[in-house]
Amino acid sequence: MFKKLRNRIIIITMAVTTAVLLIAGGSIMFFSSGLRPEPEVRLEFDAPNLSFIKMDREEGNARLLATLISVGIAVEVAVFWVVYYLSYKIVEPVQDSYEKQKLFIANASHELKTPLAVIQANMEALEVSRDSQKWKDNIETEITHANKLVLDLLQLARMDAGETKDNVPEKINLKDELSGRIEIFKPKFDGKIVAKLNDKSEYVLPKQDILQVVDILLDNAVKYGDKKITVVLERGRISVMNDGATISKENTGKIFDRFYQTDKTREGSGLGLAIAKALCDQNGWQISCESGKELTTFSVRLEKWQKK
Repeated sequence: MFKKLRNRIIIITMAVTTAVLLIAGGSIMFFSSGLRPEPEVRLEFDAPNLSFIKMDREEGNARLLATLISVGIAVEVAVFWVVYYLSYKIVEPVQDSYEKQKLFIANASHELKTPLAVIQANMEALEVSRDSQKWKDNIETEITHANKLVLDLLQLARMDAGETKDNVPEKINLKDELSGRIEIFKPKFDGKIVAKLNDKSEYVLPKQDILQVVDILLDNAVKYGDKKITVVLERGRISVMNDGATISKENTGKIFDRFYQTDKTREGSGLGLAIAKALCDQNGWQISCESGKELTTFSVRLEKWQKK
């Protein structure tokens, strides 16, 4: 499909180039070679002189035609190779977007298929089992999982389409908000969560967006952290660090891709960090990931913020 698209670009460009060269060359020949009607002027030359002038003109026209043909061929060859090279550059983003869309659909289908299969299996077990509550709980858990996945996909689709929630910036004390979110996540983590919230300033931010980003980073740290999670707030930068398994440099560049998971055995769909990245891009914040020396750090730099 993309090969045909590249070929069409080349053919159309070469056809337009050829037409332009023919028109330009024809115009030059018309105005310089006497193809237009000449006014009748009496010249008192003898026949040999007149024949010499005519031969000189014909020779000049022939040289001009040969020059135009040579230049035209050179231009055609140059344009062909330039267009041939640029056609790959033009089609590459379209092809990349198409491949990502195919991967997105495949991954979404796979992620939705898993909870549906579990629900079906539990429904079958429910029909023959006396311990119905156990199977009902399993079904409820998987329905919640599937529902969250669908909501995450819808949120990403809306952000891709440029639709934003009516999340008006408001004045918040970021230190207090982070302290509250940390308290919520403490029971979920077997280790220790340390808060170093040194910035006591108030910020004017979309509260719902920044808290969703923080929740995603904390949830990710709880999943992959080992003994300690550290949350730092300083000078408009939020950092969430965990001492779990580190991420290779190659995988660090993919960590914000949709459905990407460094450890597929862990719970989750791989959409959380993609949503965090989309929210940061939407609000003009910068999110980054650094990993090494038994420590992984996710940071959010609040570039567009007002400190009061």
